[in-house]
Amino acid sequence: MVRLANPRPALTRTRVVSLINPTTGLPLREAVDGLVDPAGHLFPTIAGVPRICEVENYTQSFGMQWNKFQATQLDRRDIGLDLSEQRFFRVTGWSPAAMADQDVLEVGSGAGRFTKVVLDHTRARLWSVDYSNAVEANQRNNGAIAPDRLRLFQASIYEMPFPDGSFDKVFCLGVLQHTPDFAASVRALVAKARPGGEIVVDFYPIRGWWTKLNAKYLLRPLTKRMSHERLLGLIDRNIDWLMATFRWLVRWHLGALTRFLPIADLRLILPKALSPEQAREWAVLDTFDMFSPEYDNPQRVARVAEMVRASGARVTFAGYIDAAGAPAAVVRAIKQ
Repeated sequence: MVRLANPRPALTRTRVVSLINPTTGLPLREAVDGLVDPAGHLFPTIAGVPRICEVENYTQSFGMQWNKFQATQLDRRDIGLDLSEQRFFRVTGWSPAAMADQDVLEVGSGAGRFTKVVLDHTRARLWSVDYSNAVEANQRNNGAIAPDRLRLFQASIYEMPFPDGSFDKVFCLGVLQHTPDFAASVRALVAKARPGGEIVVDFYPIRGWWTKLNAKYLLRPLTKRMSHERLLGLIDRNIDWLMATFRWLVRWHLGALTRFLPIADLRLILPKALSPEQAREWAVLDTFDMFSPEYDNPQRVARVAEMVRASGARVTFAGYIDAAGAPAAVVRAIKQ
């Protein structure tokens, strides 16, 4: 994102998404140091990104992981890695043509793997928020791709700097289970879509009583209280034997036992295009992502669909989609 001292070119569409102070509803205007409302409240711009919330909050683990592994999950054409592109278009059901000249809201951007997909493959104007300082990694990764089509903010899902009813499309992938109030998060997403606008979310599912019977949920009460640096170091020192053991169990048709290993499911997370070094880095990242977040609240698909309906949207799909080799629990809806 271009620093606010150098304003972006005007949007080409007459209907422009405005910015507001999410607490008071007062309009925000660009100033040299950030965004300011008529009452003089300033939201500072740091590293090119306006901060609409406290920089440090419960998402610090995500800020750490995405600034450290900022390029790990980005698509790479040189090695044929297009996992993020496949996942985005399969989960949303959208096409590049359908997104042209639309205002799209991304909630929970991380290092910007889907930000990059939208900017590279569509002509949409993307308004992207994340509650962690991972926005800095996103800015480094994507700020120069299409600066006239990207607005990036650090903001809470519950206090976004946009009026309700602002967006043609809203998506939130891999995020909702990590928020403190799942239903309130759904309401916040639906609220930002315009009438007739589309909303798409995916999330960790509850498939049955066995969902939480694995190393992740058995160990999380301990690991989420560890310092992030200590946890990451512990994972890095043990990842090689864990990967070897995981693959041995799968090779000998004992894959059901891998749920008790403290490692991300390698069958779901590792694209075939990765080198051994890249695969190791990806495994460290996803294992840290398993054990470090403050919140991890999987949901039943039917329950999330009901949350979306209760928020004022008509559900058009609720179920599982093959998202580039891994099943994703997805709900799609249209704002009424």
